[in-house]
Amino acid sequence: MINRGKYSVLGVEISAIDYEYGVEAIINAAKARSPLAMTALAVHGVMTGFSDPVHRRRLNAFDLVTPDGQPVRWALNWIHGIKLPDRVYGPTLTLKVLEAAAREGLPVYFYGSKQETLDLLLKKLEVKFPGLKVVGAEPSKFRRLTPEEKQEVVNRINNSGATITFVGLGCPRQEVWVYEYRNHLSMPLMAVGAAFDFHAGTVSQAPPWMQKRGLEWFYRLIQEPGRLWKRYLLLNPMYLTFTFLQMLSISKQPVLKPTGMEPEESYG
Repeated sequence: MINRGKYSVLGVEISAIDYEYGVEAIINAAKARSPLAMTALAVHGVMTGFSDPVHRRRLNAFDLVTPDGQPVRWALNWIHGIKLPDRVYGPTLTLKVLEAAAREGLPVYFYGSKQETLDLLLKKLEVKFPGLKVVGAEPSKFRRLTPEEKQEVVNRINNSGATITFVGLGCPRQEVWVYEYRNHLSMPLMAVGAAFDFHAGTVSQAPPWMQKRGLEWFYRLIQEPGRLWKRYLLLNPMYLTFTFLQMLSISKQPVLKPTGMEPEESYG
């Protein structure tokens, strides 16, 4: 089990952990009914914090920010000499946590994505984890919620008996959601993004050899060039440039912490 603490990558604190530690931390918090904010960040996620100081403060309030993409793990190793042997990929961590939740009898909730995706996801999870207790699944409204609607979401999740909530609203909306709900829901909140689509089978994952070499971005770019070209062709070179500058101690982004004055976004 690996937990080497948190280290700044472009001002965003990344948790140098492995899957075993991540699962244990989440399951222990679920059993204790304790809040825990978790997300898995690839390059795009790190760059949302790099480019937006307000969002960086939100991300640095999280308990666990795992190195979802290989380039994020590489940055930990290059800049800080961590020698982390593997990334902690959100979709894989999702399955590992679900497996443990099924084994421990811990009820789970899914928030986000489309109803059709959730229906497919739950059917597949029922087959994969027969003992899993799913006590709720609601799709995104794809808009901001009113204060009354937000309280209704809190009430639904709390009243469901859930001990873990998986959030799939896409980056960075899902991280904002977890940040804003973390003090209202006494349970782990896991921002896992594309895990819903991957495990529902609506979006295909890159083959293992591409994942290992940090080429998932290229696989996804080929799938959705119109939507993703700016994300990858602009952000990736910028990420590598500033990572290199941080490694050489030429440029270092400050690690900003929450002030409590972050604007309420109420994504739903």
